[in-house]
Amino acid sequence: MMTVYEALAEPMRRKILDLLQERPRMVNELVEELKISQPGVSKHLRILREVQLVRVRQQSQRHYYEIDPAPLMEIDNWLASYRHLWAENMERLDGLLTRLQVEKPGHAKEKEKE
Repeated sequence: MMTVYEALAEPMRRKILDLLQERPRMVNELVEELKISQPGVSKHLRILREVQLVRVRQQSQRHYYEIDPAPLMEIDNWLASYRHLWAENMERLDGLLTRLQVEKPGHAKEKEKE
């Protein structure tokens, strides 16, 4: 069985999740939006259901696919411990951009003329 991470590694499955975060959808809506075959969409939905990223809600004869947020919250919790790395990198980048702005080429030429 595939893991949540393996399921998310496929770009088309991420596109499906992007669409489902807007609202629940039926297979034919996803086919129309994604421009891939119905069997292709169904295959991706089956995998997303197996890893519990998506669940099906039946309304009379219609099947609506919607996101199950629980596995995504688990991933978010895991990633939380790495967020400080992004914050540190952004602070360093901000410092570098500030230094580069102070050292613009126009500023250096003006100093040379003095």
